[in-house]
Formats: sequence, structure tokens, C-alpha cells
Amino acid sequence: MSMSSTSVIIGGDLSPTESNFSQFSSGNIGELVQTQLLEVISAASFRIFNLEVPLTDRTTPIAKDGPSLRAPATTVKGLKALDPSLLSLANNHIADQGERGISDTMSVLSQNQINHIGCGMNLAAASEPFILEHEGLRIGVYSCAEHEFSIAGEYRAGANPMDLLESFDHITSLKSGCDYVIVLHHGGKEYYRYPSPELRRICRKMVTSGADLVICQHSHCIGSYERFTHGAIVYGQGNFLFDRHDNEFWNTGLLIKAGFSDRMELDFIPVCKRGNGVELADQQRKAAILSGFFIRSEDIGTNGFIEEQYDKYCLANGQYYLATMAGFGTTLRRTDKLLNRLFTRMIYSERKLHIIQNHLECETHRELIINYLRTIGKKH
Repeated sequence: MSMSSTSVIIGGDLSPTESNFSQFSSGNIGELVQTQLLEVISAASFRIFNLEVPLTDRTTPIAKDGPSLRAPATTVKGLKALDPSLLSLANNHIADQGERGISDTMSVLSQNQINHIGCGMNLAAASEPFILEHEGLRIGVYSCAEHEFSIAGEYRAGANPMDLLESFDHITSLKSGCDYVIVLHHGGKEYYRYPSPELRRICRKMVTSGADLVICQHSHCIGSYERFTHGAIVYGQGNFLFDRHDNEFWNTGLLIKAGFSDRMELDFIPVCKRGNGVELADQQRKAAILSGFFIRSEDIGTNGFIEEQYDKYCLANGQYYLATMAGFGTTLRRTDKLLNRLFTRMIYSERKLHIIQNHLECETHRELIINYLRTIGKKH
């Protein structure tokens, strides 16, 4: 007997910004999201987005590498108007305004009856999944993020981490009580359209652990996708509505429509930035976006392609990492110690130390550095 068809629309990064705070706060989402696009979103059984900003009226930025984002609590009115079934908070910006910012965000979402996952006042709460139910069909959703200053601890508020010792077990446990499982993984290299070898290994393990659909967000660009065993993996879907930069990466994105019945079917719906809002891509733009997406998706199926492309990318960008992590020789280190770390404090500012911390702690940055060092080592 066939199951009833259930559709889930998944959007990428969603963030009110200064350019559209007023429209979000008024709740008139029609000023930001094209009518035809709203109709596509509303037609789905469920709607999921990644909320890439804390909603709080308090400015209490944490020390970190990268911008600290914040949106007024009133912008929740625009989010509510999108009628989201679920918002993922597992990302590298949810803790930008500290624990109070996280608390404020979850409070205002709860007050507006907006379900959310991937973040909590401690690690146990942050790792809880969410189950969507429709006409007897159960779809589990699990959300996690790479380590970039936002991660929860046993007694610390934050985002649910991608944990090689825990996350796969979480997915397996979730699948045991669901017909399908969707994993939202906030990770990958920004502005890079292919998976790194390690990212592909992790996402494939998510599938073998029980995930039917894995979507990597965070890269701010449309990447590629592959079918793997019973599941599908999208390596970068781009933004949904995030008016922070104006370039080809930020100006295009994909809505992913997943249909579930006896099997899972996927549809990719291109969207484009329109001023400070978003619209469906016109036919010409749609064709170009999907053509590039499917070509890249075919390319990553070629043996060795991902490794070769990643080596090239690391060679082109790895020097940046070395420049930020330049150290001292033995003699200078001893002199520096005698001078109460004067040289260290002069060269390594607090900001530079945060950059180094991020490059070592974040899985994507760390993998790139290691691969770059290995690659240049082969050249010598």
C-alpha cells in the first residue's frame, strides 16, 4: 500500500539584515519574497530554513573570528509570515551575541510558535532532533554544525556540533523511529562549489547511518550533489534570503523540494536575490543555474575529481593560512620569553589569536591547512 505524498521545502541561510529589518519587523514578507515564490513555499507540507542570526535587542558580541550578527527581536514577524514548520539554529552565527542572545532567540521563536532545533542551553538540548508528521508519515530532522565559536558544551549554550563520536549515533537512533531522516549540516568551505574529501566522507557516513537526505549549508553558494546508496547529499545550496553581499555566490541559491511517499524524490528550485529580497529565477537564469549545478554534480562522480580539485584549491588559497599562523624560530622564542612575551603580544593580537583558533578548531579550515601542507610538500 502506497504512503501519502508529503513534500518538504528546505531553504538555505535566512537572515534579516539592516537593509530589510523594517520589512521583517512589519511582518509584510510580500515586500521581500516574490508572490510566486511564496506560493511555491506555501504549497509544501512543511517548510524548513536555516536561521543564520540571533534575534535579540541586546548587543553583547562574543570574541571570535568573523562578523558578529544580530537582528532585532521584532524581525520574527517576517519569519513568522513565511510560516516555517521548523528553523535550524545549528550554525556559526547563532552564538554571536552570547548566551543571552541564544536565550532571547529561542524565547522569541517559542513565543511565536516557531519550532526550532540545533541549538540549546546545553549540549543535550542542542542535539535533540525534531519529527515532522503528516498522514502517518514520520520525517526526522537532525541539525548540526562545524566548530566555529558557536558550539554548545555540557553546561554551555550553543549549537549542536558535528561530532564524529556522537552525531552518527544520533542519526541512527532517529531513523529507528522514522520513515525518513533529513540532516542539515552547517559546514564546508565558503565559496567553494565542491565537497572536500573529508566532507564527502562525513556526509556519506551520515547516509549509511540512516540519513536519506543530507544538505550542507554555510557555503553561501550553490555547489553539487550526489546520490549515494539509498540517499542523496547536497554539497551547498546557497542562501535563501541573506542580503549581506552582492556577488554571484550570494545572489543565487536553491530551494530543495523533497517529496516523500514510497520513495524520496528531489526537485531543485533556483532562487535569486532581488534588491534586499528574493524571487524565483527567470527561465534563462534557471537554466544556467541548473546546468552548472548538474555539470558539477556529474563531475564529482568521476574518480579522483574531488581530490584533484581540492588540491588545486588548497594550492591557490593555502598561503593565507600560513600567513596568519607564522611563528618564531627557537632563538626568538627564548628571547620573547625573557621579555615577558613582548614579541608575541605585538605580533599576535587578540583578533589574530581568534583567527588562528578558528583555523585550527574548525574542521574545514583544518583540513585545508593540512592538505595544503601535504601538497606543497610534494612540490619540494
